[in-house]
Amino acid sequence: MRLIFITLLLLLAALQATVAKAQDACSTLQNGGVSYTVCTVDPARSLMRIYHRDPQGQPFGSFDSLARQLWKERHYPIIAMNGGMYHDDLSAVGLFVEHGFERQAISTKAGWGNFHLLPNGVFWLKDGRAGVTETARYIKDQIASDYATQSGPMLVIDGQIHPRFLPDSDSLKIRNGIGVDQAGRVHMVISETPVRFYDFALLFRDALGCRNALYLDGTISSLYDAGTGRRDRLFPLGPIIAVIGTVPQ
Repeated sequence: MRLIFITLLLLLAALQATVAKAQDACSTLQNGGVSYTVCTVDPARSLMRIYHRDPQGQPFGSFDSLARQLWKERHYPIIAMNGGMYHDDLSAVGLFVEHGFERQAISTKAGWGNFHLLPNGVFWLKDGRAGVTETARYIKDQIASDYATQSGPMLVIDGQIHPRFLPDSDSLKIRNGIGVDQAGRVHMVISETPVRFYDFALLFRDALGCRNALYLDGTISSLYDAGTGRRDRLFPLGPIIAVIGTVPQ
């Protein structure tokens, strides 16, 4: 019994240490009169993954469902965010790569809606590195990702704001997105108050130093943050970008 008790104490200490790290990773930022939660992650030092379906092939659909599966695998979520747009059946709209396998093909067509507000792009993970790459460039460079999710529109493209964004647009929504700065750190951002595309893009470029950033979604934007206990549950989710920890042996 004493050994079991000590093991539980060590496990609790490890989990608390991880939560403390997560709490440091997410913070509130005020920029241009808009409040944001910004979670900054170094993919070389943290375990990042992009999830969509459970082992039975069903979309996770929520942070709770993902957390239950991770626990079975001796993992747990630290930070998670909705990671791309989806159809009514929760299937990914564009490219989805998991464990190096392409589960959904990349989309290059124009059309209605934010995803097709070209150029759109891909958030990808490979060997402890992360990137946001415009779709045509992603195809040209033949990036062999370990994990990838396509969304759109691009917010920032090689340091330039998306050409379709208007500084005086009256489209104000809760939005979330992702960018990678010059040091290779990933910034996962959700607005806490409504924001226009143009101002959201400025945040990534000018405040967070991201030369490339990608819009993930609006309205359904959701965040899981173990450090603060936040676990948004209002909307179903398609792909989920997550930072995970490992339960000690």
